[in-house]
Amino acid sequence: MFKDTKAFSGFSVDDIATAKEFYGSTLGLTVGEENGMLQLQISGGIPILVYPKQDHVPAEYTVLNFPVEDITATARELTNRGVTFERYNDDQDELGIYRGVGPLIAWFKDPAGNVLSIIQE
Repeated sequence: MFKDTKAFSGFSVDDIATAKEFYGSTLGLTVGEENGMLQLQISGGIPILVYPKQDHVPAEYTVLNFPVEDITATARELTNRGVTFERYNDDQDELGIYRGVGPLIAWFKDPAGNVLSIIQE
């Protein structure tokens, strides 16, 4: 039934203008805006929908993962751009990169409190 459809993901924020600034300027994504919602342009061509919600509650799980070639360099650059990495356990280094079992990953939040990550490819 949905085999040939181009599904897309979306999540809510409490302030579209703040989200547009964060995703566009801080993270460097191309951000479109239509009908009061944002479209984050990512590799592969299918945008991610970001929509406003008055009673927004931040997701308690990672809503968006950004694969990167060099997680240390990316974490440093994001820190320089004002991003603060979350601390969830003792297996994270001084930058906030998890170096335990599994992939290298570091979590941060958007201005609406949604959890995002960078993950080593």
